[in-house]
Amino acid sequence: MAMPLNSTGENGFCFTQTLNFSHPSSRPSEPGQTFNIPSGQEPHGTPLSNGTASSGMPSPSDSCAEPLCSTTPGEEETQFGQGIKYISTEGEELVCGWGRFTPGCLQLFNTSKGILFFLCMASFLQGMTVNGFINTVITSIERRFDLRSYQSGLIASSYDIAACICLTFVSYFGGNGHKPRWLGWGVLVMGLGSLLFSLPHFLTGHYEAHSAAEVGICGGNQSLPCVQSGSSLSSYRFVFMLGQFLHGMGATPLYTLGVTYLDENVKTNYSPVYIAVFYTAAILGPAAGYLVGGMFLNIYTEIGREIDITPENTLWVGAWWIGFLGAGAASLLISIPILGYPQRLPGSQRYIVMRVSEAHQLKDGSHKKASDPDFGKTVKDLPRSVLLLLKNSTFIFLCLAGATEATLIAGMSTFGPKFLESQFSLSASEAATFFGYLVVPAGGGGTFLGGFLVNKFKLRCSGIIKLCLLCTVSSLLAIFIFFIHCPNMPMAGVTQMYEGSPLPGGHLNLTAACNAACGCLQEIYSPVCGSDDIMYYSPCYAGCKKVSDNLRNGKKVYQECSCVEKSLLPGPGDAEAGKCSSSCAKRPLLLFFMFVVILFTFLSSIPALTATLRCVPDRQRSFALGIQWIVVRTLGGIPGPIAFGSMIDKSCLLWQDQCGEQGSCYVYQNSAMSQYTLIAGLVYKVLGTTFFIVACLLYKPPPAESAPGSLDTSDNGNSDLQEHKPSLPAEEDI
Repeated sequence: MAMPLNSTGENGFCFTQTLNFSHPSSRPSEPGQTFNIPSGQEPHGTPLSNGTASSGMPSPSDSCAEPLCSTTPGEEETQFGQGIKYISTEGEELVCGWGRFTPGCLQLFNTSKGILFFLCMASFLQGMTVNGFINTVITSIERRFDLRSYQSGLIASSYDIAACICLTFVSYFGGNGHKPRWLGWGVLVMGLGSLLFSLPHFLTGHYEAHSAAEVGICGGNQSLPCVQSGSSLSSYRFVFMLGQFLHGMGATPLYTLGVTYLDENVKTNYSPVYIAVFYTAAILGPAAGYLVGGMFLNIYTEIGREIDITPENTLWVGAWWIGFLGAGAASLLISIPILGYPQRLPGSQRYIVMRVSEAHQLKDGSHKKASDPDFGKTVKDLPRSVLLLLKNSTFIFLCLAGATEATLIAGMSTFGPKFLESQFSLSASEAATFFGYLVVPAGGGGTFLGGFLVNKFKLRCSGIIKLCLLCTVSSLLAIFIFFIHCPNMPMAGVTQMYEGSPLPGGHLNLTAACNAACGCLQEIYSPVCGSDDIMYYSPCYAGCKKVSDNLRNGKKVYQECSCVEKSLLPGPGDAEAGKCSSSCAKRPLLLFFMFVVILFTFLSSIPALTATLRCVPDRQRSFALGIQWIVVRTLGGIPGPIAFGSMIDKSCLLWQDQCGEQGSCYVYQNSAMSQYTLIAGLVYKVLGTTFFIVACLLYKPPPAESAPGSLDTSDNGNSDLQEHKPSLPAEEDI
């Protein structure tokens, strides 16, 4: 919609222009609100000011504007003095509360900082649950419910599938509706999804983790009933998918309507900072999810039951479900204050007036249709809205660039802990905590820094796209680090023969002369680390005949292992429960460049989002974000975890044998995992770089003489902020 021209012309002359926003009701929603608008510039303040205090700083043009813009005597109802009085035309109450319950104490939170706090809490919980807890416990869920990586990838992708289904409806109708109510109900649905995700723990029987001693050591009585439970357990993946589906439905308004609600209620220059704070909370959420989730994984899933294995044992399943219960309850609580916010915050109208359009200019001028204040309020305008966005080439290529970045983010966030677990021979909880330490400074810092740079250098749309391009190229160069990898810890019968020679053709051969008489069961995978620094499938396959009464480093010790050689004396050696620790010299280098990749990937996220908001007309911002998220999720978020899961499955060396059926993967080949990650990273980073280049080249900014306050500077016709003389509300305005 078009806005009033600037009160100061190009040649310095001032023009009298009275702006009156009529209210259809008998009392105004913002009674007596008067504020000054300096010519060509916005009120002063700080990025995180509450957005309601007017500036007292004089404008350079005040000397000419003051005598010409003063009101005539007798116009008592529109006595502006040095300011301009704006009255809402929407007719909504700008108070915080629920229905008629609007106590004065709640109005302290009815500011941009107040809604930012609650939206940050919601995005933090969403990130902690969807991108933190789920990615942290994915290995434990696979082990507990006999799932393969591609099946867990489907669980992760269910979130994006739900978002794609809901995005068009939510962004189109929610963008023209009461945004806080859409946001509040969304957070509530998200909380229900978290509670549902924890439900399989309470529906299944107790998890029984048998240690090697329970089923017999070498020479003992080997017996373990084969329970055909794999298929029934794996069917619980549909409950997980439904929980993720609710997560996707609930989070849909958060990153579309939440972003535009913040953008509409703060100054244009401060908008990237507010959005950066909002997204930083969303990034810190997964980091907290990795750290807290890792702590929960050190608690046995069946709380209160005695067990003789430790978290280092690959049969261990931690209390993966606790985090979802807590996050679900917290989401239900956070939804209550969000539901109480008004459709727009008090004082936000000034920022709409001062906004400068940077929307991409279409050759046929069809973008002017979005200036109509009634555009986008009915279903019949939906096809035209989609067409306008499809004709915006800059917007399209920004969406495609976002999809390539989302693919890597989704894949790495889902399987990043598993990558570290395999490369550095860590337990699931250690890997989750390690990955959390990477994500906190790199992801959170990069997200906030991106918004800060846009605000610091006052970048326009073209400059923002160039910043995104620079970040993508930097991460592209850093991703070559995956040329290197940490070698697999040697494992008898899996990566090498018991005599130390490589396996012919890479075939699995767990039986050797030293354990042939032990009658070991392949169904029981309980790796041990021999004193010769070689891993064995289980104490039985290591030929161990005794269990020591004393623990070593908190781990069970097996003795008289015929397959383990002593380092100094001849005869059988001993073995400790758990994996052998890795002493990979490449670990610091690999972690540093992984940090760089994450940092620059997230550094471009807020600038790319800001460029998307600026390259489309203001009335299409919410809908544009919805369409962008559909593209990003359809081409990136959904196939990302599935593709990465299938890729990781291809690098598996040792599969679980569950009564003749293939279960989850026990051991991965590190070199293959790194190679697949490198190939995927290069492909998507090159595509992302190309898309940002094309978006920058095709961007056509508005004419240089665009004035503040013009939502679409190419058209000064219809506007919902019409210039008129003071009068009673007209019938058509009611």
